[in-house]
Amino acid sequence: MNSAAKPLSASRPGAPLAGTLQVPGDKSISHRALMFGALALGETRIAGLLEGEDVLRTAAAMRALGAEITQGPAGWTVIGRGVGGLREPEDVLDMGNSGTAARLLAGILASSPGFAVMTGDASLRRRPMRRVTEPLSACGARFESRSGGRLPLAIHGAPDALPLDYRLPVASAQVKSAILLCGLNAPGITRVIEPAATRDHSENMLRHFGAEVAVAIEGAGRVITLRGQPELMAADVAVPGDPSSAAFPIVAALLVPGSALRLEGIGLNPLRTGLFTCLREMGADITVMNERLEGGEPVGDLLVRHGTLRGIDVPAERAPSMIDEFPILAVAASFAQGTTRMRGLHELRVKESDRLAATAAMLAANGVRLEIDGDDLLVHGTGRPAAGGGLVETHMDHRLAMSAMVLGLGADQKVRIDDASFIDTSFPGFVALMNGLAGNGGGSPLAA
Repeated sequence: MNSAAKPLSASRPGAPLAGTLQVPGDKSISHRALMFGALALGETRIAGLLEGEDVLRTAAAMRALGAEITQGPAGWTVIGRGVGGLREPEDVLDMGNSGTAARLLAGILASSPGFAVMTGDASLRRRPMRRVTEPLSACGARFESRSGGRLPLAIHGAPDALPLDYRLPVASAQVKSAILLCGLNAPGITRVIEPAATRDHSENMLRHFGAEVAVAIEGAGRVITLRGQPELMAADVAVPGDPSSAAFPIVAALLVPGSALRLEGIGLNPLRTGLFTCLREMGADITVMNERLEGGEPVGDLLVRHGTLRGIDVPAERAPSMIDEFPILAVAASFAQGTTRMRGLHELRVKESDRLAATAAMLAANGVRLEIDGDDLLVHGTGRPAAGGGLVETHMDHRLAMSAMVLGLGADQKVRIDDASFIDTSFPGFVALMNGLAGNGGGSPLAA
């Protein structure tokens, strides 16, 4: 445990979780709003931006590349420099813990003439970057990195970038987006072929800012084409509540008896809501209300009530729509009656931690029966609360830490978390929010 670690314990509250809440803005959309605003001409206003550490790193990086970014009482504003107008940064770009920011920014820098260096925290420096640098090199950019393609990463942007035509070996919204961002500053058509549909926030936002983007279905996947060197124009963005962040209070309400929560303004992009589909198949009481469109993205309010869950089989093709939510789904599965099999989780091995191994360790430490079968995770639920009582090693993974806290809220015994210091990267104020939902009679179930 590092010296700045913040250990925390989670125990069953003395009262049901109840209330109405708004979760932080969608992290994926927040990153892209800042980046596309910086690549557009004029002033973009952003409402609901996630003000977590990951997104603040993106804001700092885009400032270093020449965009004017300010925060005011009504939200954030970005005065962009236009496609091809970014300047060479004077210092190293520190992306903190954010793999999304690092990989998308690599795409922007690959087709921007000049030199830049990116680094990140200890967790990000362990994560693979070759999956983006190899295809991006075809535009004419040069990359230098540590062994295994790891950060720090030196980027020599292409002076005359070439358009890219790339078939993704595995479905990855980050790699797809990096290639599309690179293609913005290359003449002609950039094309990405993905084997399965991944979150399409980049495509939606590119259109929102005026780019010409086409999407065609190819088998189970899609072909995305982008016409390069558009003149992107400033466009206001309203960031919806992050469905990945909403997952934690939703599952907590399902597990704590008597609970009922209303979550307002949650993003309901169908390529992001695989968890909600799984929970409904498990028998969860989740009602969608007040559905609407905001900034090109579907949004709605969710009413969630406690209830019994049953085990299900989660198909591998659903993984891209919920890749960040498998740890919290595994927590729900540990309380369900019967076995839940989650298939095709190879991508979890290269997240903030090896999330597949770390999720299995979290459950095993708290008395849950499970097994890993290749890239599948099987959780054997008993239809009653998990035993709890264990210590969870979070490996600097914010989603694993929050999943462990939710496990503790429903378990028979207290669950201890070795470090909760990095949760603010995606969900500022998470602990205070969850304690507040327990009310005066619930005590402080999450405590140092």
